[in-house]
Amino acid sequence: MGDISCSNGNEVNGKSHSLAGYRKSCWYEEEIEENLRWCFALNSILHTGATQYQDIALLDTKPFGKALVIDGKLQSAEIDEFIYHESLVHPALLHHPNPKSIFIMGGGEGSTAREILRHKTVEKVVMCDIDEEVVDFCKSYLVVNREAFCDPRLELVINDARAELESREECFDVIIGDLADPIEGGPCYQLYTKSFYESTVKPRLSPGGIFVTQVCNRGRGRE
Repeated sequence: MGDISCSNGNEVNGKSHSLAGYRKSCWYEEEIEENLRWCFALNSILHTGATQYQDIALLDTKPFGKALVIDGKLQSAEIDEFIYHESLVHPALLHHPNPKSIFIMGGGEGSTAREILRHKTVEKVVMCDIDEEVVDFCKSYLVVNREAFCDPRLELVINDARAELESREECFDVIIGDLADPIEGGPCYQLYTKSFYESTVKPRLSPGGIFVTQVCNRGRGRE
């Protein structure tokens, strides 16, 4: 989990505090793996909260600008989030000869939708996120994505991505998984499994359709 450490001057006083309820501090620290942590200086904690599914926080960091943290893990930062989101979106949409309909699994912060909507061929984007409070939070605080949320081509659905795909009869040219890491017991874990890809995602792809998702080495989906 991410921790906040207080300090006077350059020395950390040894006390750590969870993000929840702690409004002003100096450093954010996160464990990447055993024996490896990273930390960076904060200007302030802009907001913290908890939803039915996860804890969320928005930090104003000195090196990276605004940073979104979910369940104690850094999700994106203002200065460089475009690297992840452009890489997630543009190779698939450029490879497809005529991408018109796109389905986003997750993507509540709006950055994936923002990048998709840059493509003039796109007529419809369905963004399906399970956590309405996170979506509302990002709408309010992430100014860079407000235009995307207001685009008439965007259809926002609050639902579990698996249930939503299974309930729809339409197919999509591109399906994108912009999900939290597959931590066992977390809300996204089952969306990284082979059976989900074969039984739910593949039938909802149009002929020649493309599926892309983010991957990591933490808690890989198993089946």
